[in-house]
Amino acid sequence: MSEGSGAPSGPIRVGPIRVGLVGIGKIARDQHVPALAADSRFTLVATASRHGHVDGVPAYPDIAAMLAGPERLDAVSLCTPPEGRLDIAREAIAAGMAVMLEKPPAATLAEAEALVAAARAAGVPLFTSWHSREAAAVEDARAWLVGKTVSAVRVTWKEDIRRWHPGQEWILAEGGFGVFDPGINALSIVTALLAEPVIVERAHLRIPAGRGSPIQAMAALRAGTVPIAVDLDFLQTGPQSWDIEIETDAGAVTLTDGGATIAFDGGAAVTAPNREYPRLYARFAELVATGGADVDLAPLRIVTDALTIGSREEVAPFDF
Repeated sequence: MSEGSGAPSGPIRVGPIRVGLVGIGKIARDQHVPALAADSRFTLVATASRHGHVDGVPAYPDIAAMLAGPERLDAVSLCTPPEGRLDIAREAIAAGMAVMLEKPPAATLAEAEALVAAARAAGVPLFTSWHSREAAAVEDARAWLVGKTVSAVRVTWKEDIRRWHPGQEWILAEGGFGVFDPGINALSIVTALLAEPVIVERAHLRIPAGRGSPIQAMAALRAGTVPIAVDLDFLQTGPQSWDIEIETDAGAVTLTDGGATIAFDGGAAVTAPNREYPRLYARFAELVATGGADVDLAPLRIVTDALTIGSREEVAPFDF
């Protein structure tokens, strides 16, 4: 899956990896901070955020101030919105930091590729993390699909923007990805499970009046000869839907709950605990220790293509 990788370089570290966390919003508080606290390979030594902080951890207004502070850092984990992340990540790379990028890795494919080139030139680890690939059932689905012929894929990814992104105006602004911000999670799973590259054939985007990014989207994708139907909705109330159904010559496998639950041919569903972010940080620890890189831009490429070629429909205004 990796588009870029680095050879091991430098000595193996001794002691915890000293991390600076940039962007203290909902995802940082809900996932990154607990995962770091639970992993003895890391210690959170500083944060940088315009608005948030972590109790007991030195806080700075931006990455420049954090890098200039007295705390010694080995790595930086970026949880900021994708717009503006290019300059932040470049600053961390220039300072010699290993860098972990929350999804999506950048606002555009060109920006992401620029970061890959910068990290390679600087010889520092870079990790484009895709947390949904670490969902409990994804590996089981991958193993089951070995030797089977996939005939169709259906993605239904519907959630309540007010619940999961309360007040996050940026997500519906130009460059904010809109409903593709959660939808890219589904695409990260699909691209991990299918052998052929996924391309966008067509898309339809519903954009609220006065906003820049879609609140609903439908897309027809293809991996080789396999059709992939995608239905994304940011206005889902009640039960949330994060489902992927894959039909094969030996029956179907269905992932629900964002990949935490798996069922085969309508059989009993099996759910395992959520360990997505602990698994991401375990991988990041490996990359920091070896000087390697783990980069995959395929999900981002699909989203940017859909936003580029998709037909646009203006729909009712939206307010948080």
